[in-house]
Amino acid sequence: MVRMLMLSRLLLSTQPQAPLVSVAQRLLLPHGGSITPDTGTTQDRVACSSFRKLLYGFRTFCTSEELATKKCVPCNAKDMRPMTEESANALISKVEGWKLLNEGDILKLSRSWKVKSFTKGLELFQLVANVAEAEGHHPDLHLVGWNNVTIEIWTHAVGGLTENDFVLAAKINELPLDGLLRRKVKDSSSSK
Repeated sequence: MVRMLMLSRLLLSTQPQAPLVSVAQRLLLPHGGSITPDTGTTQDRVACSSFRKLLYGFRTFCTSEELATKKCVPCNAKDMRPMTEESANALISKVEGWKLLNEGDILKLSRSWKVKSFTKGLELFQLVANVAEAEGHHPDLHLVGWNNVTIEIWTHAVGGLTENDFVLAAKINELPLDGLLRRKVKDSSSSK
């Protein structure tokens, strides 16, 4: 018992940035899937897991910060499937300012901003492009009029949303956009 307690303290104090359990899950299971500890069956994953939470046999839902620290996984259409609308609804609150769109039975994330000028819109696109390139996951970028920016995120390879989309949205939310935005706009997604 003492040995187990010491081992758990050691593991918790030296928790790696990318837990081995989540790496193994990403390599062995379809994207967004996980094995339930009690049955051993796979299911859609809407919860973030860490080694600590798996060690004690429970999981809690992601925070925006946890999503932002995750890495997008390569899109392999054979192994990946779109998440259900129920799963997407469970995660949408973790990416503030984003809303769910359903266009032709394809779920997407969408967010809009008003920028100070056309060139500020292009600067915003460059910031997003840098994140998208680093993650290997690319959103649809729209600059309409001279100052209306909209970003839509969905996994084209599967025709819907995956965890990658929420990870990218969380990373975009962390970008320093204040100097680019015209003014603070009320979030249109809150008035559903």
